Amino acid sequence: MGLEEEIEELREEIASTPYNKSTEGHIGRLKSKLAEKKEELAKRQQSSGGGGGYHVEKHGDATVALVGFPSVGKSTLLNALTNADSEVGSYEFTTLDVNPGMLDLNGAHIQMLDVPGLIEGAASGRGGGQEVLSVVRAADLVIFMLSAFEIDQYERLNEELYENKIRVDQDPPRVSIRRKGKDGIRVTSSVDLDLDDHTIGEILREHGYVNADVTINEHVDIDRLIDGIMDNRVYIPSITAVNKTDLIDPSYVDTVKENLREHDLDPEEVTFISAEKEKGLDALKERIWEELDLIRIYMDKPGRGIDYEEPLMIEKGSTVEDAAHKLGGEFEERFRFARVSGDSVKHDEQQVGLDHELADEDVLRMITRK
Repeated sequence: MGLEEEIEELREEIASTPYNKSTEGHIGRLKSKLAEKKEELAKRQQSSGGGGGYHVEKHGDATVALVGFPSVGKSTLLNALTNADSEVGSYEFTTLDVNPGMLDLNGAHIQMLDVPGLIEGAASGRGGGQEVLSVVRAADLVIFMLSAFEIDQYERLNEELYENKIRVDQDPPRVSIRRKGKDGIRVTSSVDLDLDDHTIGEILREHGYVNADVTINEHVDIDRLIDGIMDNRVYIPSITAVNKTDLIDPSYVDTVKENLREHDLDPEEVTFISAEKEKGLDALKERIWEELDLIRIYMDKPGRGIDYEEPLMIEKGSTVEDAAHKLGGEFEERFRFARVSGDSVKHDEQQVGLDHELADEDVLRMITRK
């Protein structure tokens, strides 16, 4: 039996096994085997030349991937937002390669990637899907782009990303595992777990752990525990844009909103756009900015004053040390102290050290050793 057949057999057995406390350990073992088999299949496909991925060099301060099924309007949106010239057509599969463009947003340079339209089965290689998904894995933000008339595409897109180890709008599981030489598997937790120690041990042993200390600091189900064990998932925030709103009859608006709710999407959190008519794009840009969680740091450069044109872009919560690391060179190697003006300090030109947390639009001057 080939790997693909084994994977399908495991899926069928999982689907046909009723879930209860007496079967929990068995299902945990099956799901663990499934995860390992899928990993083995992906490695085999890569080594044979399949699923290697597009190579898109990352530029700018952050990367955003436009994800959607064919002909949803990604290329049109990319052209409207950036300096790109992605081919646009009304037929499926116009985009056959990854097209990048650069969005200038609040002083940040945001790399936008129009990836080829996904089809169902992409994660298992259909339509070059694994190559497409490899680009998405490297992104800082995913935009799910849906047609107003095909909201059910959201669930199918989510499934394809999940199958390729991409977890949207999730934090990594708070699970840590330390191998040891003896004494079996010991589980400690800061919360009351629904999974019992026996089930957790069965899952860990299926992944090759015989002796280990396991610490779990959140409520986890079997899938989330496996994610924590595998440790090769990526966790990416997402936003949803509903396109082609210029084609919606006013009487159909409530239907669109109801379709969104059926897929656990709050219509108030979704951005409605028309890429063709360039409507709703300012609202989409605002959402992109919010989700990327970047802050702007204006550098006070000796002899040149404060540079308000090209701010240093760093993640919210970053410190002076993070800024020095991004600047590199003498700022990181010969740092003495810094002077900061802005919301993160009590007074202008306040002297701070490397551990000082910066705020959006702070002015920063680095003082280095001679």
